[in-house]
Amino acid sequence: MAGRKQRHDASHLYNCPMEATLDLIGGKWKGVILFRLSERTRRFNELHRLLQQVTPRSLTRQLRELEADGLVHREVYAEVPPRVEYSLTDKGRTLGPVLDELISWGQEYVLPAGK
Repeated sequence: MAGRKQRHDASHLYNCPMEATLDLIGGKWKGVILFRLSERTRRFNELHRLLQQVTPRSLTRQLRELEADGLVHREVYAEVPPRVEYSLTDKGRTLGPVLDELISWGQEYVLPAGK
């Protein structure tokens, strides 16, 4: 991927753990993708419907990066037409408490009351 840091030796790329973590899960869509996949396994079009403002190209790119980082698993079924499903890996599931805290914080401090 052009512009992406290669993480072969992370000690040379990051100044702190927060920088490394945000590189993996930061950005506009990755957190939401991870949250939606934490609910259950999903197909591409289902994710796209849930994230209505993301373009298919951007969603594909984000899913590929999450897969390359070991957070998302992509399963291709040999069917006609082909079926592809995305799910969290064991490593991706460890982000559950982090995502839960972000959701709680957003509900308390960002979303208007009653939403």
